[in-house]
Amino acid sequence: MPRSSARSPAGGEGRAVADTLTSSQRSKCMAAIRGKDTQPELIVRSIVHRLGFRFRLHATDLPGKPDLVFRSRRAVVLVHGCYWHMHTCKRGRSTPATNVAFWRAKRLRTRTRDRQILATLRRANWRVLVVWECQCRDAMALSEVLLTFLTAPKPQHRKSTRD
Repeated sequence: MPRSSARSPAGGEGRAVADTLTSSQRSKCMAAIRGKDTQPELIVRSIVHRLGFRFRLHATDLPGKPDLVFRSRRAVVLVHGCYWHMHTCKRGRSTPATNVAFWRAKRLRTRTRDRQILATLRRANWRVLVVWECQCRDAMALSEVLLTFLTAPKPQHRKSTRD
């Protein structure tokens, strides 16, 4: 289906996109968006598996249910969609032309929740890597980032301050 886009007066920042779909068509499209097994996540999983690492998926006992969990390495990988998690790339900076306040608030809540999850995981002595959807376009560069992250030394357990 053709989509037209209108640029905001600010130029590339905060690009507004005019919606050419009816509300029922848009509802159907939005309902098809998944939280698990997204294309970027499948790309990351494939690369990690090819590198020889094994992992668990969506561990419910960890904050935010990280996409990939490497328990023996005390490491997690979170795969974020650029639009939903407000990345600084072109796709993350685009904004909808309709219902702007709702979508801005929703995306800001997602960003706030992401920061809380990162802080909680790090306080629990987990190493965290966030992979952005736009990084999945360059498989070689992403492989290097993942290999460097996964072969880094495991963090030392913090000593208790209750003595």
